[in-house]
Amino acid sequence: MSVIYDRVALIGLGLIASSLFWAIKRGGLVGEVTGYARSAETRDTARRIGLCDRVCDSMADAVDGADLVILAVPVGVMGAVAAEIAPALKPGATVTDVGSVKRDVIDTVAPHLPDTVHFVPGHPLAGTEHSGPESGFAELFDDRWCLLVPPDGTDPAAIARLRALWEGVGSNVEEMDADHHDLVLAVTSHAPHLIAYTMVGVADDLRRVTDSEVIKYSAAGFRDFTRIAASDPTMWRDVFLTNKDATLEILGRFTEELFALQRAIRTGDGAHLHDYFTRTRAIRRGIIEAGQDTDAPDFGRVKKPS
Repeated sequence: MSVIYDRVALIGLGLIASSLFWAIKRGGLVGEVTGYARSAETRDTARRIGLCDRVCDSMADAVDGADLVILAVPVGVMGAVAAEIAPALKPGATVTDVGSVKRDVIDTVAPHLPDTVHFVPGHPLAGTEHSGPESGFAELFDDRWCLLVPPDGTDPAAIARLRALWEGVGSNVEEMDADHHDLVLAVTSHAPHLIAYTMVGVADDLRRVTDSEVIKYSAAGFRDFTRIAASDPTMWRDVFLTNKDATLEILGRFTEELFALQRAIRTGDGAHLHDYFTRTRAIRRGIIEAGQDTDAPDFGRVKKPS
């Protein structure tokens, strides 16, 4: 595949940025990738493992001359980062991000960017519970979706070029309105994460069940809750604070459904429970048929040889 951008700057060097770098290198998609992380320790780690062609000690150096700047930082600091890099941005460059909230990112980032650059917000629907520069791997985006959320009037050529990069690293790409994106993600990601955090917290508070029993006898359901609840706390704090309305709407619906299920259990309404579980099972089958998960036992985990 041919080179799509001569120079790409990664601001933030966690799971998504490091995976992007390895996927870009796998496909030969970019001439040079520069990188910057706020922490000197993270920058040292990146240099040690060969993450980025050049790790810079300032954001301005990292974005200097870059054709594409990717903001891979928590959504709560996107605006401040945009303000800091704005004077150093190359005219004609594209700025994008990988945050899982889009309306707040647009509202906080766009006002800082000069009119000479293109802003194409994005969100790769890929990740693991791990974080940091050493957690990335080239295959993270393979056959996963990346949603692009360009504001009205965005240059179609800038969108097409960014789409080509995401497709080049293995993603399926679709465009979506920012508010609709935030509602969809509240359903598919944000509310489920909050529920997982809550369930793990309940287990921690329920002192009649010991820690050793929770660990030793974890069935797949609770084990998956703990995997989700191990996600980066700074990122998820910012997600809930910046996608407040959509998340609260979905949590309200969840509470109503939970009360209905509680009532069915209390009154012995087996028909309601069976019908409900049949409907939700069909959603799981749809996810597998769409290639977004595997129907292998044990939640698709590959068991390590003993």
